[in-house]
Amino acid sequence: MKTLSPSDLAAIEASVRAAEVRTTGEIFCVVAEESGHYGETALAWAAGVALLGPALLLAAGVQVTIPDLFSTWSASEVGLAIEGAVRRALIGAIIVQGLLFVVTAVLVSIPPVRRALTPRSVKRHQVKRRAAEQFAAKGLHLTRERTGLLIFISLGERMAELIADDGIADHVDAHVWDKVMAALADGMKRGDVEAGFAAAVGLCGEVLAEKFPAKAGDNPNELPDAVVVLPRF
Repeated sequence: MKTLSPSDLAAIEASVRAAEVRTTGEIFCVVAEESGHYGETALAWAAGVALLGPALLLAAGVQVTIPDLFSTWSASEVGLAIEGAVRRALIGAIIVQGLLFVVTAVLVSIPPVRRALTPRSVKRHQVKRRAAEQFAAKGLHLTRERTGLLIFISLGERMAELIADDGIADHVDAHVWDKVMAALADGMKRGDVEAGFAAAVGLCGEVLAEKFPAKAGDNPNELPDAVVVLPRF
């Protein structure tokens, strides 16, 4: 997914500024290129594929063989022959597993492949975690009336989160934000993140203006309007 251009960021900032004129609520927008490095995905896939090494050898028809036994062989010679054949088979299996592990780890480490093979539940958890981190780090819980609202998008995962502070959550049902999330999802789906953001900010502004209308002469801008862009890990 393409990153936001300076003009896109400026347009979103303008949307935030326009929305906040009508409300004491504070809308704060964050865009992350990716919310996790997902290094464990490459390791998990590499280990799983490596475990298939012996099965692949069997499927390929590889067999453990020993020289023809002659009647002149002693019991100790037969035992040594079997031991040597088994050792060679084990070494071969270990080498195959090692190669499978390395090759798989390298391939899955390619960002698009890594993201595609990471379970959606894992990506959702990472997006939620990073959104919560930003909510606390940017002080959205410190506004005068506890009316901070975070709109968070993670481009790599194509996922969004919305976190409302207690002052908002106590007066607005959670389902009210469904349209906001739908607007963000639609923007990412169409590859037009800026439009999705602008629509989401507008919808948030309408909700906040109804529940927390601006007070004449007493509506300080407590949080920056500019979009925060978080780099990839």
